[in-house]
Amino acid sequence: MKDILERLVDGEINIDEAERLINADNILEFNEVAKFDSKRKNRAGFPEAVFAQSKEYEDLLLIIKKYMQSNNDNLIVTRLSKERYENILNDLGENSFVFEYNRRAQILIIRKEIVEKPAIAKVGIMTAGTSDVNIAEEARVIVEEGGCEAITSYDVGVAGIHRLFPQIARMVEENVRAIIVCAGMEGTLPSVVAGLVDVPVIAVPTSVGYGVGEGGRVALDAMLQSCAPGIAVVNIDNGFGAGVFALTIVNSD
Repeated sequence: MKDILERLVDGEINIDEAERLINADNILEFNEVAKFDSKRKNRAGFPEAVFAQSKEYEDLLLIIKKYMQSNNDNLIVTRLSKERYENILNDLGENSFVFEYNRRAQILIIRKEIVEKPAIAKVGIMTAGTSDVNIAEEARVIVEEGGCEAITSYDVGVAGIHRLFPQIARMVEENVRAIIVCAGMEGTLPSVVAGLVDVPVIAVPTSVGYGVGEGGRVALDAMLQSCAPGIAVVNIDNGFGAGVFALTIVNSD
């Protein structure tokens, strides 16, 4: 971009040509397999991630290799099975990359180096039950990768609501900027939490349930229909989206 701007200042190109070149520089294309938005972090505050599920392994490996060769940012690979992670580790382990894999969240972070930075804020993450933890962990990895500290409290659903109130007090004491709440079955927990706190609540319906609740649709509808103010709802099992939205809230100041 600096080279393009210097050429613009020197009169070698006009403003329209500079805009075209800058836009072209925003995309990394890997042999028609993928087109990476390399400037997404500058524009949207969070880097692009690779969704591994349903991709051919050879394509996934090519994307990772090319990205790490051409970009200095960390790479996030989501919905990556343990088997595929082990294959990637075998195929790329000889490189000087740092691999951090969360088995429950099925997320891999690939780093060129580890840089310790102080947390910019705190974000709360809660689940109704232990069956929702894998989605909460997906959100936690994203929140921490975005520079925040995650304050977690799992298995505090309304089936034993007495468990919830000490955890809400803890979130308040920790001065969290937002709370991500993951729940399946009837999806009640986000509404209860939103009625007790003065920070945004990000509701994540999970595909935990049976009968009419199978697949998470009942939880989704319940969260969308909540009468408690201050709730935003993401898609079923979308821990990644909840984490990014929490970071958007934190970075909005």
